[in-house]
Amino acid sequence: MRIITLKRLTEAATRYPVVRPKIEFWYSTARPATWANFAQTRTALRHADQVAVKSGNIVTVFNLGNAFRLITAIHYNRKCIYILKILTHADYDKDAWKDTL
Repeated sequence: MRIITLKRLTEAATRYPVVRPKIEFWYSTARPATWANFAQTRTALRHADQVAVKSGNIVTVFNLGNAFRLITAIHYNRKCIYILKILTHADYDKDAWKDTL
């Protein structure tokens, strides 16, 4: 899968060094993947969930440990994963992020 944009991952790893190993694991799993659907994504990364946002779109959220959430838009037909946000669990739970996507 093509990851767009890696910059958000590196910024989060710099800002929150504790999450770096989780980001690296996620990237090393997602980058070589050829997922065709959410079921295949969930098989590879079992903590993935699909969430509806205010716009009506569905995003895929990955748990990066217990403290962080990686919010993505996966376009299976194009083999692309768009990194939308990386949030702390506390910010994720506020649900305000759903209004901006």
